Amino acid sequence: MKRGIVIATIMLLCACVMTPAQQRDPNFKRELSLGVKGGVTIPDVAFSPSIKQNTWIGTTAGVSLRYIEEKIFGLVVEANFAQRGWDETFETDPYNYRRTLNYLEIPFLAHIYFGSKTFHAFVNLGPQVGILLNDNKSSNFDPSAPPTFTEPGKISEVYDMPVKNIFDYGITGGIGVELRLNRHIIALEGRYYFGLGDIYGNRKSDVFYGSSANRGFLATLSYMFRIW
Repeated sequence: MKRGIVIATIMLLCACVMTPAQQRDPNFKRELSLGVKGGVTIPDVAFSPSIKQNTWIGTTAGVSLRYIEEKIFGLVVEANFAQRGWDETFETDPYNYRRTLNYLEIPFLAHIYFGSKTFHAFVNLGPQVGILLNDNKSSNFDPSAPPTFTEPGKISEVYDMPVKNIFDYGITGGIGVELRLNRHIIALEGRYYFGLGDIYGNRKSDVFYGSSANRGFLATLSYMFRIW
């Protein structure tokens, strides 16, 4: 399934790149913009065997470079700090546990837009890679010596388990709107990340033999300056 998603995304990106190239307008004024962004993440981890999780909010911030090659089409590369991880649900026990994973993430995106001179709606889609910078645990019990839980299905090994794979990769995409005021651009975007790599080992002998992939939503507000 993961391989199919990667292939489908690559084919879509190739189609996006080839279509504008075949319809290039010699009178179109290309754009190069540099920007900063900040916002929130709503992350979770796709565990198999599963772990019940609460919705929680992290932070994200970064810089972006966007090149508009043609009418309706451009390319974006970003470097972002993003908080991922999970907040576990305890339904019958008075405990809490959150594992925050801090990443440097670099998405490479096709940028498809439409609209007027002052207002654009857009879609961003492409692959993303990430490097784990650090992680931290927050709980009201000792992760290295967890208590006996009354709730069945708890996976106690995970609470103090070190991350095995610091390199992360996946597919990200989202939609947004932007206001264009001469050289100044303000954009609001919602994006979803579908991780294809696993945090922990995925062999049959490992605890999470099925999956332990990062997933989640992001919402960001950006300011960009059009260099030319």
